[in-house]
Amino acid sequence: MGWLEDETGLDRNAANHVALTPLSHLRRAADVFAGHEALVYGTTRRTYAEYGARVTRLAASLAAHGVAPGDVVATLLPNIPAHAEAHFAVPACGGVLNAINTRLETGTVAYILGHGAAKLVLVDTAFLPLAEAACAELDNPPVIVEVADHEAGFAPTGRHIEYEVFLNAGDPQFSWILPQDEWESIALNYTSGTTGRPKGVVYHHRGAYLSTLSQPISWRMTLFPRYLTIVPMFHCNAWCHPWMIPVLGGCILRLRDVTAAGIYHAISVEKATHFGGAPIVLQTIINAPPEDRLPFDHLVEVFTAGAPPPSAVLAAIEPLGFNVTQVYGLTETYGPATECLWHDGFDSVQGDDRAEVKARTGVLMPFMEDVIVMQPDSMVQVARDGVGLGEILHRGNGVMKGYYKNPQATAEAFRNGYFHSGDIAFWHSDGYIKIADRAKDIIISGGENVSSVEVESVLMKHPAVWLAAVVARPDAKWGEVPCACIEVKPGAQVTEQELIAFCRDHLAGFKTPKKVVFMDLPKTATGKIQKSDLRDLVRAL
Repeated sequence: MGWLEDETGLDRNAANHVALTPLSHLRRAADVFAGHEALVYGTTRRTYAEYGARVTRLAASLAAHGVAPGDVVATLLPNIPAHAEAHFAVPACGGVLNAINTRLETGTVAYILGHGAAKLVLVDTAFLPLAEAACAELDNPPVIVEVADHEAGFAPTGRHIEYEVFLNAGDPQFSWILPQDEWESIALNYTSGTTGRPKGVVYHHRGAYLSTLSQPISWRMTLFPRYLTIVPMFHCNAWCHPWMIPVLGGCILRLRDVTAAGIYHAISVEKATHFGGAPIVLQTIINAPPEDRLPFDHLVEVFTAGAPPPSAVLAAIEPLGFNVTQVYGLTETYGPATECLWHDGFDSVQGDDRAEVKARTGVLMPFMEDVIVMQPDSMVQVARDGVGLGEILHRGNGVMKGYYKNPQATAEAFRNGYFHSGDIAFWHSDGYIKIADRAKDIIISGGENVSSVEVESVLMKHPAVWLAAVVARPDAKWGEVPCACIEVKPGAQVTEQELIAFCRDHLAGFKTPKKVVFMDLPKTATGKIQKSDLRDLVRAL
């Protein structure tokens, strides 16, 4: 025993040892912030008292329909109020929430439902054909509950029990089933599966809870923020933000479809103060047509992640009234795990240099123990010289439990006592990490490492470029050479020769793209460019 036990004889008991869980946040908010606005979606506006009551009824109905502690409940929902309610109600009946990417094809959805053994799935009317087709492929399909989004003009089809009927049948006095152990699972999130079947990432209550208390510190949040949902709730549970906002009595502004007009309306009319999103969202704001723009007079705080934001994008968006903080993480780290923490030493940095600093991956967030750059095999830390490359490794409470039903992949990811991200980076002398590339995206040309991120950042500075993705193209002489895949801004014109010459003015010769392909870039639902598809396309050229 430690000295405290020796000296006092005290031990953990019911009064001083309560499992950490984000469920506590809504229970508190429904009491402390009972009359405060919690959710806004179209004409729907709910207080925290109403929010908590609906969650209780939904949890009760799930339990009454056979969802027992440890059972999986899936969702195929956009960012609508029902999805926020499910984030609390599923764990409140002891279940594990599996929010599924609504842009997946039938076979993958069927695989996820079967692999996770979902007992029930909440499905938006727009995605019923997808859910029904996926369930038809399963021997033991989950029960479908249809969520008819009346704000978006969807009426119930009558083919399945309707969400409001299901919810209202629940006992309003139902006692939430809180975890006895904070290691218990709260969510099951599947990776994109670009190199095979998606892996099921398991979150525990402790990690989710600590993320929700850490991120407000990093985001400089105070009481009553008005948070705009842009990150899909199926993506790392929207970076844990649905569980986080009740801590501060904040209001979640729902946005079903991400458009420039919708974003500007939320900021100007509903006074949104914070949102998170991929760099493509920033591009949408920057390039919004005049008719979509609305005036606002407050600073909007933005977390951006999913890909390193090009410095040109950061330089363009800040004068519009946005303060952007680059954050970085993975599904396996509950979303954001590092932040480009701004400090006094950066205040004198201006222009392009300021944007370059803001594009850094940054330093670990408060709820992480270690986020370091190491040689993954020798486990030797890379020098903080801005040159040496290594892999970003994570350790701490903000790391997943493991991959569901996949002990081999779990062991590989956790080798040597750290979670291996697969992201290649270097370390600045001040301790700030900067991603060079995903390990699989590094281009090795004539023995030299070429960072696709660096080349993309240069391309994004060209006034005609909307989006850029750089991948390796096989080359008989050099092994691989950079190939640029470009999406041009509407109405803009640029040639392959012009872009190659532009890059040559800013990059070493071996880093300059040898080929430019103009196309609509394939993207995930979170705005990430699907480089695996581009590599296949480029190899076939």
